[in-house]
Amino acid sequence: MSALGGKVAVVTGASRGIGRAVAEALEGAGALVVRLARSATDERPLEGLRRTGGHDRRVELRCDVTVERDVARAAETLLATVGPPDILVNNAGTFLLKPLVETTGEEFLRQIDVNLLGAFLVLRAFVPAMVERDGHVVTIGSIADHVGFPGNAAYAASKFGVRGLHETLKAEYAGRGLRTTLVSPGPTDTSLWDPIDPDRQHDLPNRAAMLQPSDVADAVLFAVTRSRRANIDLIRVMPI
Repeated sequence: MSALGGKVAVVTGASRGIGRAVAEALEGAGALVVRLARSATDERPLEGLRRTGGHDRRVELRCDVTVERDVARAAETLLATVGPPDILVNNAGTFLLKPLVETTGEEFLRQIDVNLLGAFLVLRAFVPAMVERDGHVVTIGSIADHVGFPGNAAYAASKFGVRGLHETLKAEYAGRGLRTTLVSPGPTDTSLWDPIDPDRQHDLPNRAAMLQPSDVADAVLFAVTRSRRANIDLIRVMPI
């Protein structure tokens, strides 16, 4: 059997970038992956799918992680069909690069809503049922969850908060079978950089020197395929 054969994984923000790469890596390892994304069409419903059934390893569900009823609907749909996920990758996020005094309140709250509130709502909806399956929660953080950079006021505030969620989850479920991993990547070449065009900014890394989404996906796959005896608490991935 493949490494994740018979497992069900949920990946948020799975329509592009890191989320899509993670979903593809988990599918490649044999998991049935439920991709949650705002752009999903819900055209491949869960009904009839089973943990070990068929060759279709991918399902999409429309879900805005900042909307509590969307998250609750996704969780209810999953639990009523294939049951609790074995793996949850809390990845959905957005990025803002702007000096603190130029950042509006609306922009700040948008970072908090997507990166932090969304992660919280997903954890609250899925984690209780995952405990019975000795599940594994992977949180996608950032280098900005432990280091401050110019222009990162809103983004870093949200990602420091995400790291706090990870640490709290780990403490609350210690000894109860739930594994927790924080993956904190450095600059990664995704479409979130498109409006910024870092190659034209002297103080930003060139996109060719950034990590690729597949590098982050490799770290996630490593964490979730370890022995049940081991919990990989933290992985920090940086470009060479």
